[in-house]
Amino acid sequence: MTRPKVRPGSRPAALVSVALLAAACTGTGGPILANPTAPRPSIEAASIRPGLPADPVPIELPRDDGPHDRLTEWWYYTGHLRSTNGDRFGFEDVIFRAERGAFPTSWVSHLAITDETGERFLYSQRLETAPQVDRSPRDADGTPTGFDLSIPADPSTAGGAPSSWTMAGGGGTDRLTATLSAEEAAKAGSRGGLGLNLRLEATKPAAFHGDGGWIDFGPAGGSYYYSRTAMTASGSLTLDGQTLTVIGSAWFDHQWGDFISVGGGGWDWFAVNLADGTDLTLSLVRDADGSYPLIYGTVVAADGTVSHLDRAAFTVQVTRHWTSPTTGADYPAGWSLAIPPLRLRVDLTPTVAGQELDTRATTGVAYWEGSQRVVAVRDGVGLGGEAYVELTGYAPSTITAR
Repeated sequence: MTRPKVRPGSRPAALVSVALLAAACTGTGGPILANPTAPRPSIEAASIRPGLPADPVPIELPRDDGPHDRLTEWWYYTGHLRSTNGDRFGFEDVIFRAERGAFPTSWVSHLAITDETGERFLYSQRLETAPQVDRSPRDADGTPTGFDLSIPADPSTAGGAPSSWTMAGGGGTDRLTATLSAEEAAKAGSRGGLGLNLRLEATKPAAFHGDGGWIDFGPAGGSYYYSRTAMTASGSLTLDGQTLTVIGSAWFDHQWGDFISVGGGGWDWFAVNLADGTDLTLSLVRDADGSYPLIYGTVVAADGTVSHLDRAAFTVQVTRHWTSPTTGADYPAGWSLAIPPLRLRVDLTPTVAGQELDTRATTGVAYWEGSQRVVAVRDGVGLGGEAYVELTGYAPSTITAR
């Protein structure tokens, strides 16, 4: 089946960059977030929460790198690594935070490694409700000055005391560490061990999306959202028990607000870093009826200058598909992006077809997120690059207590 060409309209909009937004308030230990096909909870997003000033307020960094007392929040990294022997890898490392009424604040982490050279995809997931997850530094008034988050393994399956998965940083200097337990690594397909240890440094200022970093979702609430689209990465990757020295690049998204569900049909998100220093985000959010109420693009130039694309400024053509043997979902698996105002065309194909994460045990959803091969042409000149694509709403969701 060929999906129709998407022709964006006239409204810039936010990336809602994870297939995880309608809450599943199933109690401690169950999935904390879920696809919009799940029933919406009785907790409604408030326009003004007690003790908080009316939205929007200006984003201040590194203060707003830290956690917020909001319904939904995430710290989201994707990136590209290469080892000293020339092997190439993609990675995703994310922590989600969810407040849902009287339930304890819940945290979920996903870690995924795309072994591009070995043509395989490995991932794992953790869920925690303990308050000690948040170790973020704060000033004398209790205001965060960055973030420091730690997700331990489930003690019933850890087989000892493995390292917590941690994310820490602020101001564009971050550290990611994640070592899987033996059981987690074996389940992920990397017997002998799997882990990531990276230091990240931003090389461009943070890019604020929407209106100064504020996205108005209307009845669905609102969101603050910024990205660091260009970060250097260095450290190590452990695969099959072998630790490799790696260098590369990363893209960081941070989003928070009093929203629960946006886009009843899912969304497609594209993050492209071109060899000329241009960073490009395109996001197409689908409604349940197949329409696209939210479409936006953001361009970060080589010098860090940010500009926005409205929905009339680009098109996205699906060029091929892949069917998941796990969920049966039919995912797009190739794209041609045309951005006439930039005199740019970008063709994307996944480095590995099967980059689906079945995270229904922790979030209630399965989604696809993977590294891409990039072939770009600008003003008739070929460009290389790197990219990540996220696809949500294509797989069936379930919400079951663990």
